[in-house]
Amino acid sequence: MRNKKMKRVIAICILLLFVSSGCAWFETKEEETAGELAEQGVSAFTKRQYTLAIEKFEKLKTWYPFSDLVVLADYKIADSYYRLKRYDEAVMAYNEFEKLHPNNEKMPYVLCQVGHCYLNQINTTDRDPTPTQDCIKAFKRLIDFYPDSEYARKAEVHVKTCQKNLAAHEFSVGFFYYKTKQYKAALYRFKTILAEYPDLGINHKALEYIPLCEAHMERIEKQTEKKLSPDT
Repeated sequence: MRNKKMKRVIAICILLLFVSSGCAWFETKEEETAGELAEQGVSAFTKRQYTLAIEKFEKLKTWYPFSDLVVLADYKIADSYYRLKRYDEAVMAYNEFEKLHPNNEKMPYVLCQVGHCYLNQINTTDRDPTPTQDCIKAFKRLIDFYPDSEYARKAEVHVKTCQKNLAAHEFSVGFFYYKTKQYKAALYRFKTILAEYPDLGINHKALEYIPLCEAHMERIEKQTEKKLSPDT
């Protein structure tokens, strides 16, 4: 009888512990309002605690998905990834912001940030030109959609810089082909510079090598014809 009573007391204690801990969980959740989470996120961002800022803003979005502060959370999450130099995640977050809030006043800034994500991944001219191409596309979208914004003027400068980078990349590849006696491939690269990147300061170099490539190709063609001639 005593054992049954003891088991009942233990069961009641466990039940009370579970209930009290459950209530505490709900109280903890309800303690932080959308405004408080936003304030905590902004505070963490200001202190350069970007991972914590992401955590707070993500929590705000999960707990209060219909709050007006979700807009703030969305672009601050993207900004936090940008400050952490996690550029791929930042681009995804900025693109998500555009998808959810296409008419928001922050859109010129968001498109500019996408461009900067790619701009910060551009290295030397002999590496993958994809980030440079993506950068140009991003900044051109900004210029096309918001030509009067303060960001558009800066974007035009970045586009020109990126185009110079691509022209330099084309020249470095063309020069490599030239040095390895692949004159036809080199000629194609040098002519591409003249066609796609005129007046960027690289075309004069291309003009120097175009006649050299053509001369080498002509010489090789004559040598080939001489070898195939039945008179030789």
